[in-house]
Amino acid sequence: MNGRYKIVLASNSPRRRELLAGLGLPFEVRVMADIDESYPADLPVGEVARYISGKKADAYRGSLADDELLITADTVVIVGDEILGKPVDEADATRMLRLISGRTHQVTTGVAMLTTTQERRFAVTTDVTFRPLTDDEIHYYISRYKPFDKAGAYGIQEWIGYVGVTSLRGSYYNVMGLPVQRIYETLQQIE
Repeated sequence: MNGRYKIVLASNSPRRRELLAGLGLPFEVRVMADIDESYPADLPVGEVARYISGKKADAYRGSLADDELLITADTVVIVGDEILGKPVDEADATRMLRLISGRTHQVTTGVAMLTTTQERRFAVTTDVTFRPLTDDEIHYYISRYKPFDKAGAYGIQEWIGYVGVTSLRGSYYNVMGLPVQRIYETLQQIE
């Protein structure tokens, strides 16, 4: 693995920290406040996560040391042509979970990895299918797990994933927020 660089994860997400730690590589967490995560209205939904992770990386570009490798990520849930971000309240979370109930949606995580001399940007998409959820199940999950910090209002590793997900095509860890297999592969390519 790439021991040439000190890895810096630019994320507040405890799930991303846990997933990156699973690779067995030392890293530090560095977070900047108030990074603009907007995107052009005409950007295709499948490109939004990659675009935002790139904007996050650009914000850190000037602060990287020569021996550091930065990793940024952004995850979006896509239902049809709609991006589901983090819910603003219980009603929004309920709306989102009703949208994914009984259908397949996509979870895309965009990743940017950069040093002072190299950059890689990519996105990984996973198809997730939920069985139809009852209003009682949705209410139970929201009131118990408070998924307001999760794109699409759910964490696949939580109760709703246990009882609701009927199939998955792609990376499970990508749905949690970080496609660690692809990151590992990319780390081996960076010189």
